[in-house]
Amino acid sequence: MADPRVEKLAKLIVRYSINAKKNHEILIAAPTEAEPLALELVREVLRAGAHPTMIPVMERSEEIFYEEAMEHQLKHCSPFRKYIYENLDGVIRILADSNTRMLANVPPEKLAQTSAAALPIRKIFMERSAKKELMWCGLPYPTNAMAQEASMSLSEYEDFVYSACFVDRRDPIAEWKKIKKAQQVMVNRLNKVSKLEFYGLETELKMNVKGRKWINCCGDHNMPDGEVFTCPIENSVNGKIEFTYPGLYMGKEVENISLEFKKGKVVKASAEKGKELLKSLMNIDEGAKRIGEVAIGTNHGIKKFTKKILFDEKIGGTIHMALGSSYMETKGKNISAIHWDMIKDMKKGGEIVADGKTVYKNGKWLG
Repeated sequence: MADPRVEKLAKLIVRYSINAKKNHEILIAAPTEAEPLALELVREVLRAGAHPTMIPVMERSEEIFYEEAMEHQLKHCSPFRKYIYENLDGVIRILADSNTRMLANVPPEKLAQTSAAALPIRKIFMERSAKKELMWCGLPYPTNAMAQEASMSLSEYEDFVYSACFVDRRDPIAEWKKIKKAQQVMVNRLNKVSKLEFYGLETELKMNVKGRKWINCCGDHNMPDGEVFTCPIENSVNGKIEFTYPGLYMGKEVENISLEFKKGKVVKASAEKGKELLKSLMNIDEGAKRIGEVAIGTNHGIKKFTKKILFDEKIGGTIHMALGSSYMETKGKNISAIHWDMIKDMKKGGEIVADGKTVYKNGKWLG
């Protein structure tokens, strides 16, 4: 018997997250392991009067690419992918790993080359998303590999995923609307702030966010969701920050990342593991050395680190910052081929000071 939560998740994504309408062109990119969810998404897109296009994703093809690709192929920007992001109304991407470490042994310079080559596509995506011309959503489908990475059984991980998305509740859409209303209080307060200061273990970081817009993330682009974010003034970040959890990039881990900033730019970077990848990614372009996003995780239903950024960046009581491109809807101007999120736990001694007043302490919003 099919899991009824899968059907509810598909309905939530199509009717709420991307809000599919009649004659919208919707792309569904789905790994073969996610077939039950992919088929329900097709059904819901059709019921909304839109036009679904399914692209099956075979994980092994990406592995083969990095095994065989020559330099000119690593630097190639696909016109097909550009066309997709220039013309579609909505993109749904399912995450359903069968091997979470598939690319763990790919040389960092190859990952950096392909990230740099994708910059034109990232710019199209960011521009159309900011204008709300392109709706998109990334969501998980539980697999054994993902459960193993999170140190759970498959059934435990399924419960974790569907609970985080609220599809174990009677009306998931109503639940996400409640989240939106609660987070808007934070957004309204933060939109009045000019100077932000972050304090914690090995952390003293200051930045200016005056004139930047805070975004309320409540299930419209990621599922699950639960964060508020903006982008700092590009040359305003000063100080240092040490991140609690490993930075994950295409299956590779960089542990105990510590960054020091001066006039908005990383001037010193260290890591206990994966330092070569850290340096390679920061050297992709000038924008990769600057913060493109600063965010507060608000989903207290996500209580543990799972090594899947879709969940981990939302953990209640954490903050995360991303090196690389900023989202245009924040009025950020940083451009880069990467957007790499790094997470810091704030529950023990963490503090955020806004224009001289403490608004967040020990993982809790004070307002």
